Amino acid sequence: MRVTILGGHYAPEPTGNAPYTAGLANGLVARGHDVRVITSHPHYPEWRVREGYGGWSVSGEVEGVRVQRLGHYVPARPSGGRRLLSELSLGIRFLTARWHRPDVVLLVSPNLITSALAALRARRSRGLATGIWIQDLYSLGITETGQGGRSAATALKALESRTLRSATGVVVIHDRFRSFVTETLGVPAGCVEVIRNWSHVDPPMEVDRAAVRNRRGWDPDVTVILHAGNMGAKQGLENVVEAARLADRQRAPVRFVLLGDGNQRARLQSLARDVTSIEFVAPLPDDEFRQTLGSADILLVNERAGMKEMSVPSKLTTYFSASLPVLAATDEASVTASEIDTSGGGTRVAAGDPQALLDAALSLRADPARARALGAAGRRFRDTALGQDAALDHFEKWLVDLAEDRQGGARGRRSKSMEVVAQ
Repeated sequence: MRVTILGGHYAPEPTGNAPYTAGLANGLVARGHDVRVITSHPHYPEWRVREGYGGWSVSGEVEGVRVQRLGHYVPARPSGGRRLLSELSLGIRFLTARWHRPDVVLLVSPNLITSALAALRARRSRGLATGIWIQDLYSLGITETGQGGRSAATALKALESRTLRSATGVVVIHDRFRSFVTETLGVPAGCVEVIRNWSHVDPPMEVDRAAVRNRRGWDPDVTVILHAGNMGAKQGLENVVEAARLADRQRAPVRFVLLGDGNQRARLQSLARDVTSIEFVAPLPDDEFRQTLGSADILLVNERAGMKEMSVPSKLTTYFSASLPVLAATDEASVTASEIDTSGGGTRVAAGDPQALLDAALSLRADPARARALGAAGRRFRDTALGQDAALDHFEKWLVDLAEDRQGGARGRRSKSMEVVAQ
């Protein structure tokens, strides 16, 4: 099977959907398929093209996968309008790029504008199966983050519905996403498949916690609460800064660590300039990242209040590998809260309540047996529900079925046309 994957993010980007897109491409190649990826130059979550990358069109191999990187507009400050232009510029590049005559093309959202333009081209290619992989629900994101206003949310919901309904099939990463896609966006239920994101980070190697903590300057008697990943609007990390400020005032023996990058990092650092119980760490190489993750005491998910349906934090699949308790500051009705409940791997507090966040961290510090039990439960969930091989097998079957169904349909239409001509 010839597969072309179109998406805005790919390895070596460490967060978001890039690790899953790369993992899928690698898995399909290992299973004998001909895979090409068309993507951008690495720029996320820092929103600048990384050193060593750039150019109008650059092709090469990444772990055996043929990857073509296209230059497009990358805004240093991705506000709503600039982000729209960024997606539009990449979508135009996708429209004009060579797709290499695939049997199936897979569009990776949440780049909705980019995917919509690519889907427009795909609809004009008879016999080409088109799959769309939904990592975040775009229109819900606009609504839940309060960006763009009601009219923008309505227009984007209509575009999202039209784009998804035009595809041969749609994959979503959670049952709650499936409900929204079918009930609100009008995609036929038979066209929607649920394939969970898998744990793409290996469990931490044997870690000398004392040595790692010493290198990082972490006091052995202080509880380290670590948040890894993107620092964007939907994470609402002002809540963590305020929890650290409260820890200073109350002389609580905790340290909040924000590991990663994102368009809100500079602002957060400015807010935290007089706070001693918080630390910012730049993205780390893979081995060092895993060692640092495994040397924390608590792993943190923090979401902006009102975030309920739009996304499943990709960091959870990583966190559950670390055998550490997860602390989630999120709305009770959120997808994240349901994942914490299903896994048994953590505890939840209300979003936007810094005192509750600090109190929960201190509660886990005071009860190490409970913390160990939560960490063990998360690891079991990772091993039983988030296996990579099973997810890739499921994905391969879905893509093969899409290609065969579309080709069969095309043959049927050609036969019918021939009968009409003969008559």
